[in-house]
Amino acid sequence: MRKGQNPAKFVKDVVRPERITVALLNYIPFLSGFYAETLDVLKVSLESMRKDAGLPFDLMIFDNGSCEEVREYLVSEKEEGRIQYLILSEKNMGKGGAWNVMLAGAPGEIIAYTDADVLFSPNWLSRSVELLETFPNVGMVTARPYRTSPELYSSTLEWAKQNATLDEGQFIPWKTFLEFNLSLGQTEEENVKVYAETSDWRIQYKGVTALAGASHWQFTAYKTTLQQFLPFDMDKPMGQVRQLDKRMNDAGYLRLMVSDPLAMNMSNTLGYLRDELKDAGKKKPISLGKRILEIGIIKKMLLAVYNKIFSWYY
Repeated sequence: MRKGQNPAKFVKDVVRPERITVALLNYIPFLSGFYAETLDVLKVSLESMRKDAGLPFDLMIFDNGSCEEVREYLVSEKEEGRIQYLILSEKNMGKGGAWNVMLAGAPGEIIAYTDADVLFSPNWLSRSVELLETFPNVGMVTARPYRTSPELYSSTLEWAKQNATLDEGQFIPWKTFLEFNLSLGQTEEENVKVYAETSDWRIQYKGVTALAGASHWQFTAYKTTLQQFLPFDMDKPMGQVRQLDKRMNDAGYLRLMVSDPLAMNMSNTLGYLRDELKDAGKKKPISLGKRILEIGIIKKMLLAVYNKIFSWYY
């Protein structure tokens, strides 16, 4: 039996969400080994995201089954008002499963998605939204230029040839090209040839410049556009996320990047901030111990043991 009236009935106004929701996906199962610095990486990512984004936004974080220390940090950030929407998943749903929740549930008209290891530069959000609102039929905008697979932006080139000024050339400076690829564990030596043999496509439309291409690790898009590609049915936690890139291109949407680097991949360490990429990109002599570990049967056996232990715990 009800007693009295619900006080909520007398509330006349509710706070409306911001037009833009920044949606971050996080997964840190433990704080050692590969993941030793990842909580620090997350903190740096959040700080850079909030610093002069250029536009107001609400922050949504989907935590995909992280360890207790990480969950406690996120809850404290939520209680301090620095996270507007926090979802704590008991288990790792994989990136596709998390996307199904995040991209459908984010309240903003525009969703700026990011992995948890991205370092942002000032105006990253406003510059991304500028492309989104200037160009027609935009599927996604990434806040950094880098070279992606041409087959994933063929629809963008087809449109640009008929409706904009399109030029091919080396529009991404060598340093900008290299630093991103070094962050992926590649070497400077192998990138020299790639840079020389590939090129960029610059698109100029209504006084705004973009490069052709985009990627699933960081993008800004209209929520209504993203919902056309839900749900994602992915049977692995990683490795299948290029489905979004391909399906958007196949549907004829433009996939664009800003013309200068406003987002950077930090991966699992703060090595980029410590200026370690340059040394990491150089080819180093391989020690005897490393050569032994690279022997096929030994490497296969040790990785199998590592994967088994990981599956037991996580």
